[in-house]
Amino acid sequence: MTKGKLRLAVFASGSGSNFQAIADAIAAEKLDATIELLVCDKPKAPVVERAHRAGVAVFAFEAKTYPSREAYEREILDALAESRVDVIVLAGYMRILTSTLVEPYYGRMINVHPSLLPAFPGIRAMEQALDAGVKVTGVTVHFVDGGMDTGPIIAQRPVPILEGDTAASLAGRVQLVEHELYPQVIQWIAEGRVRLDGRKVCVLSARPELQ
Repeated sequence: MTKGKLRLAVFASGSGSNFQAIADAIAAEKLDATIELLVCDKPKAPVVERAHRAGVAVFAFEAKTYPSREAYEREILDALAESRVDVIVLAGYMRILTSTLVEPYYGRMINVHPSLLPAFPGIRAMEQALDAGVKVTGVTVHFVDGGMDTGPIIAQRPVPILEGDTAASLAGRVQLVEHELYPQVIQWIAEGRVRLDGRKVCVLSARPELQ
């Protein structure tokens, strides 16, 4: 994926802060990519307005109007094909994915999670970390394999837990790291530096053509 700009689809369900971080990195010419499509399961979510302002096409849907997850995922696949998407970027997308969507994009679908996986997968990662009494949590970017935050890990960055932290205060610092690390990892993919071999991920120190 080193020829031309990487074509992204961002999947999100909420405010879209990671969508905005990616869009801002593209605008600042720190990321050789374009956001071709936003997929959102909540048509009134703030991220939809962010996409409209950025001139990004939106596939918004309500899951309850479909007979199954597979049914709406087949429509998403059509939208991805029409937009010629290279990589799917999950950014706060709150739907469980099925093999209908994961298998065609395995190795080309990534997620950001607010912990140092495999610790504290799933929802309420901040609360899990605080309840466990750990001194460090962080951010993980990983490939999606269909499990609950179980895919091969591409990159991680620690975030210390401070005395008196609440879930909200910790989440604020973790989110700042997400906004920096996620566009960086996407740029590595755009440069062809990320190699997936089974469960292990290798990140090359330079673009392959420069080695």
